[in-house]
Amino acid sequence: MISSQRCLATRKIETANPRQPAEFTRANDRELTTGTASEEPRASPFNRMIAFDRVSKRYPSGQQALANLSFTLARGEFAFITGHSGAGKSTLLKLVLGIERPSGGSLVVNGHDLMAMSPNMLPSYRRQIGTVFQDHQLLNDRSVFDNVALPLEISGLDPREGKRRVRAALDKVGLLSKERMSPMALSGGEQQRVGIARAVVNTPRIILADEPTGNLDPELSAEIMALFAQFMSVGVSLLVASHDRALIDGLGYRILTLEEGRLSSEASPHIKGTAANEY
Repeated sequence: MISSQRCLATRKIETANPRQPAEFTRANDRELTTGTASEEPRASPFNRMIAFDRVSKRYPSGQQALANLSFTLARGEFAFITGHSGAGKSTLLKLVLGIERPSGGSLVVNGHDLMAMSPNMLPSYRRQIGTVFQDHQLLNDRSVFDNVALPLEISGLDPREGKRRVRAALDKVGLLSKERMSPMALSGGEQQRVGIARAVVNTPRIILADEPTGNLDPELSAEIMALFAQFMSVGVSLLVASHDRALIDGLGYRILTLEEGRLSSEASPHIKGTAANEY
């Protein structure tokens, strides 16, 4: 049963009316938008951002982390991966990021065949993906602004363009007024929003999140999920690993449940703006 606090958190998501800075909403941005806001993504061969086809992952120790896993994620779709500890959620995300390679099957992400990708192509490939972690992984000796700017510095973006992007990302998550502060001066929810700003500053096509609300209370968890939904609305695909069924069951997005590395069940979305899986 979902507690009254959880129900309140879910209602906050349904009634959110977030700001949409131009950086993330311009209609002519072909890299982020997929059409009008009323269009629902379809997992057609030309619209699949992530496609697992009978993917397996076995470690040298003999541990079978994933087995015969098949699913697709469409452009502009928001889906959850859930399951008990050790079910394979983190391994799945590592495969999408190219941190690890599948032992078998086919994995295609944003048109890239990860089974055939050479190591020297991985850095540019990963810049197309924003990653959000449970523990934020912020640098406390840098300001909020500098933390968000770090991916742009690594990619060599012009500093003037970088400043514009960082400020747009911070405005998106509601922290522009705190850009000069240290992460240590922020609350846990604010630190997670800094992590999200850092993940989207490169205008990624895909956002991956590994237990992003694991250390937050229900109300803050709802705020983070509402923030993720904003990016989905402009064509970004989101895949979020979470064990918090009390929260995600009430959101209406697609839920993929892993059990011992296999897809044991799939709950289809029941709200506008998501797409059921098509094979």
